[in-house]
Amino acid sequence: MKKIVIAFFILTIGINSLLSQVRLLETPPKSYVVYRAADSITTDGKLDEESWQNIPWTEDFQDIEGSLKPDPHYRTRVKMLWDENYFYIAAQLEEPHIWATFTERESIIFHENNFEVFIDPSGDTHNYYELEINALGTIWDLMLTKPYRNGGLPISAWDVRGFKYGIHKEGTINDPSDVDKMWTVEMAFPWNILAESAPAKRKPSSGEYWRVNFSRVQWKLDIVNGEYQKRVNPETGKPYPEYNWVWSPQWAIDMHRPELWGYALFSDIKAGEGTQTFKLPKDEKVKFILRELYYKQHNYKRENNKFAQSLKELNPKNKKLYKFIKPKFDIAKTRFKISAPTTDKSGKWHITEDSKIWRD
Repeated sequence: MKKIVIAFFILTIGINSLLSQVRLLETPPKSYVVYRAADSITTDGKLDEESWQNIPWTEDFQDIEGSLKPDPHYRTRVKMLWDENYFYIAAQLEEPHIWATFTERESIIFHENNFEVFIDPSGDTHNYYELEINALGTIWDLMLTKPYRNGGLPISAWDVRGFKYGIHKEGTINDPSDVDKMWTVEMAFPWNILAESAPAKRKPSSGEYWRVNFSRVQWKLDIVNGEYQKRVNPETGKPYPEYNWVWSPQWAIDMHRPELWGYALFSDIKAGEGTQTFKLPKDEKVKFILRELYYKQHNYKRENNKFAQSLKELNPKNKKLYKFIKPKFDIAKTRFKISAPTTDKSGKWHITEDSKIWRD
């Protein structure tokens, strides 16, 4: 399984210079068990309910490129809960200078410091959600038809109706005269909206998982005339690039790689009343290998102006890895579908040129 995961991440990145750094890519996406809320959740950002107190934080965020880059300057972490009506997400962001100016909904919030949520209910990389929020509570919510690399379109008209949130600040916003501690955002996503892209158009059942990830955008700041300003690189005359800190690393500066997002496993156990261990579903290794073939096909097309019609044409180095699933190729001039049996042989997994992966 370890070799499968390593190869999967290498090909997902698609950066030849990293092929020799296999040791850095041995960790699969993060996972988190989402327990049921045992009490009523008030979205005020304070996280003082027993349910929040009785569940763990995620691992601290790391750079979007994972261990390829230094650890973030400030701590960020998340908790998750659920009940019959909502998917709850709480994020705690350590921050000595709480800064936000955008107040108009649907602003391009990542041009300033923000927190972002990504949710792919079906795990097929299509029709997934993104929500961004800043310390003022300004939000930008949108749906992506598919990843940008595959020509996906952002639908800003999508509205997460019924979304609730609260923000608690330990400090003062937009005041450079003091040093702040952190800000916490508590969110409630209604199932009836998220279910639009979910399997069977419903909220998850216990034992099912969705793919999720979180990102924190952080800019370098200077204090000029009593106000925050983005730090400018004197060599370019432009602001330095922002930091991107995430829960489950993407291994590239690109949040729109849903196959690398973490696993949120929903459990019927109530917060504080027991624990459940996350186990990577058996069929994930089949999907990992299909993902590798997806990237190999696109690399092959760039070099040969056509898609390969067989595994032999792709000529993978580790042929035994691919024989494990005995992939079947269905090729056209501009499209392809690669299929492989499920682990228990009860069905098949398919992946197409636009990255969509599904089972029949």
